[in-house]
Amino acid sequence: MHVFYTPQIQTCAELPEEEAAHAVRVLRLQAGDEVMLTDGEGCFYRAEITTATNKRCLVRVLETQPQAPLWSGHLHIAMAPTKNMDRTEWFAEKATEIGFDELTFLNCRFSERRVIKTERIAKILVSAMKQSLKARLPRLNEMTDFDRFVTQPFTGQKFIAHCYEGEKPLLKDVVQHGEDALVLIGPEGDFSPEEVEKALANGFRPISLGRSRLRTETAALVACHILNLLNQ
Repeated sequence: MHVFYTPQIQTCAELPEEEAAHAVRVLRLQAGDEVMLTDGEGCFYRAEITTATNKRCLVRVLETQPQAPLWSGHLHIAMAPTKNMDRTEWFAEKATEIGFDELTFLNCRFSERRVIKTERIAKILVSAMKQSLKARLPRLNEMTDFDRFVTQPFTGQKFIAHCYEGEKPLLKDVVQHGEDALVLIGPEGDFSPEEVEKALANGFRPISLGRSRLRTETAALVACHILNLLNQ
């Protein structure tokens, strides 16, 4: 059954314009067809199309189906976006399929990209949520300066993945099941030494993601996968 993102379904029994166009013009759905909706807040809705025109698709909710949380804790990845946006978009899609709660883009000293438009990323998150049959849409934040981000309050475990020498346990060995967790992933040039020091001064714990040298988007996805698996 086709899944559509309808964030206002509890107050408006109509598909958003883009979702309506896909349902009616692309999939050729008609009045009487059943569809599955999600509000991105944890619920699916089995619904029937009541009106289908070129511009509108009205529905009648038949059943509300809350989705139990698929992992525990609030999982947050904060990463420097890659110079090639295709790589950042790939991460956003795959991380949503795996499962996480929040994504923040960091502006670091060695960042290769200083400006990012989140509109396309937001669409990728929605598409991946629907494709992977999840009822919760990850929160997407705008670009934030590293220094400001690491001083913001965060309740839970805080980690920074960097490539400098020093004792760094594997992330899988230090994550506490069920607790909120935040992992910082730097740009291809890594965090600056000053950024690492500032993160540590603000309660972040240095961690390793393994012996392999990873690209930014790969490191972010590995961190996401570890957090998700250990919080099943």
